[in-house]
Amino acid sequence: MMDLKKARACILRVGGTNCDAEVKVALEDLGLRSDVLHMDWLEKGKLSEYQLLVFPGGFSYGDYVRAGAVWGKKVLTRTRRDLERFVEDGRLVMGICNGFQVLVEAGILPGGDGSFSPTPTAVLANNNSARYECRWVFLRGEGSRTPFARRVGKGEILRVPIGHGEGRFLAESEEAVQELVRSNRVVFRYARPSGEPAEGVYPFNPNGSVHDIAAICNRQGNVMGMMPHPERAFFGWQTMGYGNPQGHGDGRKVFEGIVDHIRSL
Repeated sequence: MMDLKKARACILRVGGTNCDAEVKVALEDLGLRSDVLHMDWLEKGKLSEYQLLVFPGGFSYGDYVRAGAVWGKKVLTRTRRDLERFVEDGRLVMGICNGFQVLVEAGILPGGDGSFSPTPTAVLANNNSARYECRWVFLRGEGSRTPFARRVGKGEILRVPIGHGEGRFLAESEEAVQELVRSNRVVFRYARPSGEPAEGVYPFNPNGSVHDIAAICNRQGNVMGMMPHPERAFFGWQTMGYGNPQGHGDGRKVFEGIVDHIRSL
């Protein structure tokens, strides 16, 4: 068992990221020390000091070319080997919104037979609505065996906000989507208030993602990307009347799963 006081998280940022502080507050509220580091300050070998790496939300490098494209390529050119070793060691990597886009653009998610795919095999495309979507959505836990969903039961519904213009998950083929489903790598799906899948119906599926996919993980389960923002539904006072202002929001369960896993190491 790891002493949580000895564990640390690294939250990366670059120009345009804007959710790093919220992620840090959430993790440290649960007792996990967290450093916010600019990508340019990440020295070679430094990742080995951390148990969790987070790519937070925002608009990295202005989302030029495509959302997350510039940062995704910078990740590969600056830290590929260290990041591959980090993932191979079983340490946790999380991408939230723009961070999910970065992981996809870098080929880290969905990933190939090894750690990374040599080229992207999926995309977070423009929303079907052709506009920026900022709203609360219902997420259905799919029972994926990943630490990030450790506190979320299969079929359990979470209410978490989104804020993105390019969140429509598409894979390279229908077979690739079915493989994600068969391998239990779909972590969360957009759902209706009843708990049934959204089946692509707007606004329950806010962007048109195939199979209502809101979050996926790699084969090992230690890398997850999700479009919704759990850090924006961590405290009860963030939930806009959907929860107990004195209690906790549903997004807290994602971070609790992370901390549970690190403690178990």
